[in-house]
Amino acid sequence: MIAQLTGRVDALSDGTCVIDVGGVGYLVQASSRTLSALPPPPAAAKVLIETHVREDAIVLYGFADAAERDWFRLLTTVQGVGGKVALAILSALSPRDLVGAIAAGDKASLTRAQGVGPRLAVRLLTELKDKTGAMPTSASGVSYTPIAAATPADDALSALVNLGYRRPEAQQTVARVLDRLGEAATLDVLIRDSLKDLAQRAAG
Repeated sequence: MIAQLTGRVDALSDGTCVIDVGGVGYLVQASSRTLSALPPPPAAAKVLIETHVREDAIVLYGFADAAERDWFRLLTTVQGVGGKVALAILSALSPRDLVGAIAAGDKASLTRAQGVGPRLAVRLLTELKDKTGAMPTSASGVSYTPIAAATPADDALSALVNLGYRRPEAQQTVARVLDRLGEAATLDVLIRDSLKDLAQRAAG
């Protein structure tokens, strides 16, 4: 199961983002709160992931912090609350707001979320009222962390590993090629020359 993605934010749209990890774009469903916390493309970020496997699809849900992820897990235990509705609730109410609304039996606050009618709001209040005591009200250390953008050498190494080469061997090869070509070498050239180098060493 995918638990976390670290890569470049390739695209942001209403309800989803695409995280590029080593050239593979992962479509991630997320709340408006998480999407607003992400940096604009093509910056890099780390996002916590909850993977749901269905008969017809594998769906990735992304979170900027552990508090939101934990609430997502709790919300989806309630009958009638799937991933989409849970994200809608988390878009409308922060973890702190949720604790307050459930403690106060505030049905109106819950029905602000798209897909939550009066009946489902009552079910949420009934099923969760005894479970919110241990739930986080805010991020205990934000799990979304900006990272330095990957260099062409990093991407070349990732590409070689994905092609089946062992990481130490690929790392040494990319370092040799980079030494020869200089820091200005593009990703395409790095990969091409690294593959040539590996082929020559295998043949010799």
